[in-house]
Amino acid sequence: MMPHPGRRIHGTAPSCRHGHPTVFDVGVPWVSLAFVLVFALLAVITVVPARREPLSALCFVAVFIVGELPVHTAVVVLAGTASFASAEHRHGWAWWAVLVIGVATTVAFAGLGVVASRSGRLVTASLDEATGGPVVAQGIDLRPSWLSWWRLALAVPFRFRGIRRIRNIDYVGDGLHRHKLDVLVRRDDPPTAGPVLVYIHGGAWIIGDKREQGIPMMHELAERGWVCVAVNYRLSPRATWPDHVVDCKRALAWVRAHVAEYGGDPSFLAISGGSAGGHLSALVALTPNEPEWQPGFEDHDTSVDACVPFYGVHDVTGDPESSGLHGPGLVDLLQRRVMKLTVIDDLAAFEQASPDRRITESAPPMFVVQGSNDTLVPPQVARRFVERLRAASREPVAYLELPCTQHAFDILASIRTRHTSLGVVRFLEGIRERRLLTASDDT
Repeated sequence: MMPHPGRRIHGTAPSCRHGHPTVFDVGVPWVSLAFVLVFALLAVITVVPARREPLSALCFVAVFIVGELPVHTAVVVLAGTASFASAEHRHGWAWWAVLVIGVATTVAFAGLGVVASRSGRLVTASLDEATGGPVVAQGIDLRPSWLSWWRLALAVPFRFRGIRRIRNIDYVGDGLHRHKLDVLVRRDDPPTAGPVLVYIHGGAWIIGDKREQGIPMMHELAERGWVCVAVNYRLSPRATWPDHVVDCKRALAWVRAHVAEYGGDPSFLAISGGSAGGHLSALVALTPNEPEWQPGFEDHDTSVDACVPFYGVHDVTGDPESSGLHGPGLVDLLQRRVMKLTVIDDLAAFEQASPDRRITESAPPMFVVQGSNDTLVPPQVARRFVERLRAASREPVAYLELPCTQHAFDILASIRTRHTSLGVVRFLEGIRERRLLTASDDT
């Protein structure tokens, strides 16, 4: 039977002839409810993550993006909630549940956005309260050069034409891809004697690549006239410790010898990295000119002027007060795939590979960055490392612990990454300024 031409048919979804709900009508509320419940669970995990293996790794995977992009996530949840709430057949219990949970979840992620926006205050406080006196960069414009708001809206640090990336320079001469590095400089008005940052990627010593990490920070520095060098190194299980740190030191030696060809000034050389790269950068900084780790290039200078390790694994011995907090997975990984020996058989090798066991009074200035909700590297690891650094080092030590922050947060161009990158600018420029003043006083 055809409907009367003047009769209005309500609803946008098809229904059966006698007005009974279709599969579409019944399914939408449940899909809507599942949508808001998933995001509500992600909000909870972002704030209160599980720290026991294997849930700790699952937590990281689940909330890495939504937790670091809370404003983007709030918009998605709000849009989804509004769309479902406007559907026909509303005002049932499922409709009300979707509305209430969706709004509450949107507010939760918006609140996480507020927490991220306050990171700037924490960065400032950490540098003001550094041991050895506040780290101040006189005359440096700390407004973002590369990390503009529209790049934060995009979130993914896409390739930027304003930065020239000179790729795959062989720093050993053997043709291995893992022995290559990239040099990043600004394209317009390239530097002629710019300070240098060497960046070491993370990936649990077994994965990762120089193209993937630290990009927002390096682009911000390059835009300011720095020369940034992203390094590959041999990875396990093919490589066995100390191949990884030997490669990093060899890359550093190459930088000192050749970075002037790319506009860099090797008289100020800083090093940074995240996770396993944080471990390696801190270890390199604390063991300058270590003959055992410089086979065939023992006479090369591998010292650095400053170090900025992000969420680094500063102890690999399985100490219950530090690396043992990771759970047994870290030591098991190191024993089976990286070190290829056990802690019981050779504890000294694990201690030598732990930055917090290599601290001396000559340690370079350090700015240690850690997330309080990091489920892969517990914040207690960084706290103990900083405590030992401050007790021994004569140089400034700054510590930044960011609330509600997961591992690897700085891979994305986020609100938090913007603040930490500008903090790194202030720290490095401040230390560089101290070096210049010291040099002028000596002359």
